Amino acid sequence: MDERVYKTMSRSGALSIAIGVISIVVGVTSGVLLLISGGRLLAGKAKILF
Repeated sequence: MDERVYKTMSRSGALSIAIGVISIVVGVTSGVLLLISGGRLLAGKAKILF
């Protein structure tokens, strides 16, 4: 019984770490993409004529 609980806890901990790393990568990637698109919008603002 104790061994089963230990294995479950170790798998759960490993899964939590993996999901955390994936979340960090996705967050950084989306932040960089937002910065790039915002910069392009600001740069293209001067080309608009009304």
